Amino acid sequence: MTEQQLPSWADPSVSPAELDPQGLSRRGLLRRAGLFGAAFALGGAAVPATPAAAAEQRLGGHDPHLAYLVGDHHVHSVYSHDAKYTFSQQAQAAAKYGLDWMVFNEHSNFGHANYGAKLEHAEIVKARAENPRQLIFQGLEWYIPAAEHCTIFAAPGPHETDLLTQFELAYDGKLLGYTEGSAGATDTARNEAHAVKAIKWLAEQRRSGYVDDVLVLANHPLRLGIDSPHEMRNWRDAAPEIMIGMEGAPGAQGAALPGWRGANSIRGEYENKPSAQSWAGYPADAYLTYGGFDWATATVGGLWDALLAEGRLFTITTNSDNHRTVFDTWKNGDWPAGQNFDNTGKLPDPVNTDTPQPGSDFWPGEFSRTHVGVTRYGYRAVMAGLRAGRVWLDHGHLLDGLDVRLKRDCDAGRGVTLGGRLRVRKGERISLYVTVTTASRPNPQGILPELAHVDVIRGAVRGPVTDRDSWRAPDTKVVQTKDVSGRKGTYTLRIPLTAGDESFYVRLRGSDGNRHGAGYLGAAVDPNGPIPHTPGDGDPWADTWFYSNPIFVDVAGA
Repeated sequence: MTEQQLPSWADPSVSPAELDPQGLSRRGLLRRAGLFGAAFALGGAAVPATPAAAAEQRLGGHDPHLAYLVGDHHVHSVYSHDAKYTFSQQAQAAAKYGLDWMVFNEHSNFGHANYGAKLEHAEIVKARAENPRQLIFQGLEWYIPAAEHCTIFAAPGPHETDLLTQFELAYDGKLLGYTEGSAGATDTARNEAHAVKAIKWLAEQRRSGYVDDVLVLANHPLRLGIDSPHEMRNWRDAAPEIMIGMEGAPGAQGAALPGWRGANSIRGEYENKPSAQSWAGYPADAYLTYGGFDWATATVGGLWDALLAEGRLFTITTNSDNHRTVFDTWKNGDWPAGQNFDNTGKLPDPVNTDTPQPGSDFWPGEFSRTHVGVTRYGYRAVMAGLRAGRVWLDHGHLLDGLDVRLKRDCDAGRGVTLGGRLRVRKGERISLYVTVTTASRPNPQGILPELAHVDVIRGAVRGPVTDRDSWRAPDTKVVQTKDVSGRKGTYTLRIPLTAGDESFYVRLRGSDGNRHGAGYLGAAVDPNGPIPHTPGDGDPWADTWFYSNPIFVDVAGA
């Protein structure tokens, strides 16, 4: 079957509304949300899952039509001690840059727990009413005991703020003084165990119905090198339905704009060296970003692939981590006498100046975007899409759209999509259909992005590892690269694959083609991967990539 002889469901000439009898194009979802208001927006349960026993016996797979909603799960406001913007400023920026959903995840501290969280919630409720086309979550940036940070956020409901406040006071590493994570330190084992206990506690709150849903994602995992592989596996295994993944690419992507922040600046503010708290098994190169992506994600055959090679989904995201926007002229306001963050939980509102202020970040949606596949428009639908792994991400508005399906050649259905599982027989022929919609308008920098290539990355699934600090997946590599330079509009690539003796997964990556080099584990593994930029000279708009979550292929009898 050639690219011109595609099945009807993959035909680029067919509109999303025609493909989907429910009319679940992104525009249609937004229109329906506007018509039906908050009651509809709070809906969003996914299509009921097939019972596990039946699914194990059935070959192939069939996922629903999806619309992709664009979001950012890592945004700060005046309710974080080190940020400066109001909710209104952030929500307006997010709307300007096309975000459908966002999470305010303020830093944990006593001022926030005692005062700020409740004040923040009142503003979120107001913002939801004022912005009915935006899904605005309340969250928390958790200081993980013995490790770095996580985004935690809950579905709207009567207990969303209480959940986060209870969690903050009982489980935050900074508030408890449980920050020690160095090898052999007296408290490290206790602190690591407390992080696991925290995730299990969140799972129980969801299971009991105290909140409808709650999710956790690790933030900037290799920035300090203190999220060890065994800790990440422990968090995941504690409650995989809660701890669903990590930032594949951090925020602070404007940190290394030439001449802006300093000669040693790196995208993502990944400018650190190993410390006593860092896991000793990471190489020095792990503390850098590659094409703006965390080393754990960007290294083909590296830590992310090592997690996927166990046969378990671990979702990646990207976001702004917006505290202070590059070239912005606002500054923090002055404190009234006797007030500080500890006794108010809120910074003074910012004031405008005529001078660009220090910053590393872009506005939500301006540069980094996480796309989540949903079957309905709503808070729980976004969370269900994240949990299912129906996620792809891009920088610089590289693509307008991406749809990925994997199916057996003998099947007539749609097959499975990102985060899904396809069950096949040994030796069976299968096809990966990658439908790309190229950028149709200049990005916020005034550049019309052009996708140059699509890479197919394949890795063997070998099951749980013996060494839980292993960060290598030696059987993962780039198996195909499709040159798509000059192609415009919407087109579908058909990529034939064959199921071998063992189960495997495939994931996608692509870029504008501006900066490439041999991957960290060598050209035989990744001949044209992302590379670090020169310190202080990392213009993010000149080096943009997209990544997708994996699709798993379960080979019967493997």
